[in-house]
Amino acid sequence: MSDDFISQIWSGLVLPVARIGLFLAIGLFLASFIENLNWTHRLALLARPLIRLGHLSPVTGASFSLAFLSGVTANTMLAEAYDQGRLSRRELFIANLFNSLPRFFLHLPTVFFLTVPLIRFGGLYYVGLTFLAALLQTTLVVAAGRLLLPAATGQASPPAPAERVGWRQAAGRSLSRLRSRGIRVLKFMLPVYILFFLFNRYGLFAQLEEFLATRAWFLAWLNPQSLGIVVLHVTAEFSAGLAAAGALLADGSLTAREVVLALLVGNILATPIRAIRHQLPYYTGIYQPGLAVKLVLVSQLCRAGCVVLVTLAFSLLT
Repeated sequence: MSDDFISQIWSGLVLPVARIGLFLAIGLFLASFIENLNWTHRLALLARPLIRLGHLSPVTGASFSLAFLSGVTANTMLAEAYDQGRLSRRELFIANLFNSLPRFFLHLPTVFFLTVPLIRFGGLYYVGLTFLAALLQTTLVVAAGRLLLPAATGQASPPAPAERVGWRQAAGRSLSRLRSRGIRVLKFMLPVYILFFLFNRYGLFAQLEEFLATRAWFLAWLNPQSLGIVVLHVTAEFSAGLAAAGALLADGSLTAREVVLALLVGNILATPIRAIRHQLPYYTGIYQPGLAVKLVLVSQLCRAGCVVLVTLAFSLLT
């Protein structure tokens, strides 16, 4: 076994699994800890107007509030409630989509301070448009909840806790829950992560990204020079596409509008692949594998659809 292969296993498998395992353990503990202390309804107060409007439950509201701090903890709370029968399958999907706005704000500082220095006002447009897409998704999700969920779900008054639980007792119960569920989490997460590591090592994701970047005939409406931004966005990293955009904008090859459109298209094409590569493995550690695949698929389709609508509106109105 070569040193290069060992290095790849360490950096591409052992360290990511350890990091995700740590975050999942923290998420499992915090979600259970909050439940044991009966804090779910208190956290849900932060999103009360949207919860009432969308006929959503306090668990969904608490998950929405937690998602501003940790997506893992928010998803773990939803999974716990679903497993215990306190959350319907329909509301689980709606709640997962509902958390798109907190996810946007989690990544906002990184995106903002990468885009604005490189493409100036174009960066403000890009950040603003992606925010509008997240806001549009939240609006549609709340409307879907109002149509698909019973009104009593979001209106019911919180039940009184059966007992007062102290911090130490809540922590003990949470650790017990973590031990019992941690084994099941690893049983599903490890095989999936190993499989995705092998896919990545043998170039499956690279081939898929190259196919999208080079066979995208439907991008003929873009300025040919902006296709390089899309290709870098898909095949490399967001920062690589931004660097190319900044250079083309600086020498006058592209206008700010063309740069923003290229970045939005790159966002649409690249995010689903990265979601499958990075999001799906940890979702399988939280949810049952089949359910995890469906949640990621629905989430990405909804997100991409909203970004497409915003991109079309920007293209037609500018």
